[in-house]
Amino acid sequence: VVAAALAARGHAAPLVDPLALGPPLTELMRRPHFAYSKKEPAPRVLEEVAELFGAADGFVMVSPEYNHSVSPALTNTLNYFGASRFAFKPSAIVTYSAGRWGGARAAVGMRPFLSELGCLPVSAMVHVHEAAKMLDEAGEWVEDAERWEGYAGRTWAQLEWWAEAAKRHRAEVDPTRVSPAFGRTPGERNAPGG
Repeated sequence: VVAAALAARGHAAPLVDPLALGPPLTELMRRPHFAYSKKEPAPRVLEEVAELFGAADGFVMVSPEYNHSVSPALTNTLNYFGASRFAFKPSAIVTYSAGRWGGARAAVGMRPFLSELGCLPVSAMVHVHEAAKMLDEAGEWVEDAERWEGYAGRTWAQLEWWAEAAKRHRAEVDPTRVSPAFGRTPGERNAPGG
């Protein structure tokens, strides 16, 4: 549904699904992409995902709600890539659940996580409640498609606006000059004396 909605708005929306990628990606996730060096380059599949994230102007983060929280598959996947791949680019949150809350509690946990990565979430979100009833096997809305598309459209419009604004500004001002990323270890961001 998300990829189709974004494609209809003229955007490429490649899907990075850790479960679909499976081995070798899941096997390679024992060591994060940023831990490799020029002497020992990252495996090709990790490099391809890193390039995809680096080239993106914005992100749509989709998560089911597990135990009132974000999917560990999503956080694990994102944690394998340095925050610089995501920084200074907006994100949109889409959640779903079997219950009436539509993953809203997972979205609460996603906001600070995505903010720490530097891909600040737009204010509008999409929450799909009772997902198995709302979507068919092909991922199409079972009923009220126009209302669902209008509801989600607010999120897509915000993401488009912020992605375009951030892209233009990144072209004018190198964000790494304003806020340098750490080079090798997250400890490089520590306060003095720490």
